Formats: sequence, C-alpha cells, structure tokens
Amino acid sequence: MQRIFAVWIGKRALGAVITVLIASILIYGALRLVPGDPVVALAAGRRLTPDQVEALRHRYGLDQGVVQGYLGWIGGALRLDLGTSLNYQTSVASLIAGRLGVSGLLILYSAVLAILSGSVVALVSAVKGGLVNRVAAVAAAITTATPPFVAVIVLLAVFAVGLGWFPATGVGTGLVDRLWHLTLPAVAMTIAVFGVLARVGNAAFADELRREHVEVARSRGVSGTAVIGRHVVRNALAPMLTVVGVLFASLFVGTAVVETAFGLDGIGSLLVSSVSRRDFPVVQGIALIAVVLFVVVNTLVDLAMPFIDPRVTVGGLRR
Repeated sequence: MQRIFAVWIGKRALGAVITVLIASILIYGALRLVPGDPVVALAAGRRLTPDQVEALRHRYGLDQGVVQGYLGWIGGALRLDLGTSLNYQTSVASLIAGRLGVSGLLILYSAVLAILSGSVVALVSAVKGGLVNRVAAVAAAITTATPPFVAVIVLLAVFAVGLGWFPATGVGTGLVDRLWHLTLPAVAMTIAVFGVLARVGNAAFADELRREHVEVARSRGVSGTAVIGRHVVRNALAPMLTVVGVLFASLFVGTAVVETAFGLDGIGSLLVSSVSRRDFPVVQGIALIAVVLFVVVNTLVDLAMPFIDPRVTVGGLRR
C-alpha cells in the first residue's frame, strides 16, 4: 500500500512539473511575439545610436534567439533568478518579494472571507430549502456575474467615500491597521468567488442530504447537528475543496484590478504597470509565479483528497 501511495504521489508531482514546464514555454514564447520593442521603452523618448541600441539588447538578453533565451530564463528561474527589470533596474525576484507581503495577506484575507461566507450560505440554504434556497441562489448568481471593477466602484463609493467607514487607499501600518485597510479590497475580491463557492457548496450539501445513510441516521434518532457534521459536511468537502483550490490560485490574478483601484503596492499593481511599460522580465516572472501557485495548490488538493473523502481511491485501492 505504501509503495502504491508513493507511486501515486510521484505521478502527481511529475504531472505538476510537466504542466509548469509547458506553461513556462508558452509564457516566454507569447511575450516574444508581442509587437513592439522593449528598447523603445528603455530609451524613454531619447534618440539612441545603433551601438547604444545593440548594447541595451545585449545587456538584457534581447539579442538572443528564442531557444537560447528561454533556456537562459528558465535556468535562472530554477535558481530563483528571474532576470532584471527593465524599468526598475533591479532584480525581478527582489522586486516581487518586496510586494509579496501585501498581495499574500490580501489573497489570504479574501480566501478566508470567501470560504467562510460561501460555506455558511451553502449549508444553510441546502438545509432550509424553500425561499432561503432561492434567495441564496439569486445572490450567488448576482455576485458571480459581478465584475471585480464594478464591485470596487460600489464599495469605494458607498463604504469609503459615502460612509467613510474604511480607508480608500493605502495598506496601513501594523497587522490590525493593515487588515482594516485591506477589508474593502478583500471584499471586492471575495464577491465573485463567494458566488461560485455558494453554488457548488449548495449542490454538494443538498446531494448529501438526500443520501440513504443520512436518512437512516435520522430515523435512528441522531440529532440534526450530528447528522450534518458527521455525514453531510465531511462528504461534501471533496467537491468544495476542488473549487477552493482553483479559486484560491485565481485570486492571485484577481489582485491586478483591485490593487490598482485601491492604490495598493502589491504584485497585481506591479503587473499592470509592467505591462504598460513593456517590462517583459517582470511580466514573465509574475506569470510564472501565478502558474506555479495554481499548479501547487491544485496538486496539494489532489493529494489531500483521499484523506478527506474515503470514497476516493489511490491507485485503485481505498485508504
């Protein structure tokens, strides 16, 4: 059994590595196909001689072929060297690391809000049914269809400008003050994620509530709370966990709009500014990190599934 489990883990890890490798090729190739010359952005409107242009191309590796350039970039990435920013004139890795704290806390804050709110609404609506279920379904549909920039505008207009309950910009100082500043951005990122979690969770909980073993437990006089905790919630965790894994990684990408709107100095706002300035090394680095995060989170979810849901098999065998 241990050998089968080890082989199963190895296959999942190999699949994750291959996925990241293919994604890295697409990221590098796509940015090489983008029209325009990064040297123009480096020149900042100045006229450069052909020798100066050639020197800049050589300095930043822009004169290399696609294969040679990719091998150099991915080799450096394996050593945590993502190159040098064209605009900031500093290493991409240190540039991203300096902004990772704000974005990481924002993503974690949003994930906690989304998981708690989505799970509670899904469970209550599935148990109550009727009008409560219909209202929850409408609310989930509305939030899922709400673009992040619309949520940002409404939250800023109502709670920051209108009521003045929350600051409109900045990240604050200290953990408590920083969480206070990040509340509106976190809520803006949570809205669409909440809708997906509520709908998937509602379907999972409702399906488990109709199971035969749940009816048997109820007929034996087991309390409703015990039935829900032991037989419904645990068995419904598998589909919800899968969605959480996908959405948690997608929150990383969602920081771009929210951080720019709220003036947060995070990875999302760095990505937006780097795209507009054609700072390709920074764009490549952030895109690669997003892919790695997505693959790692979903691989961990896949590995955790047999421990959460006993119905999931490992190599054809049950744990």
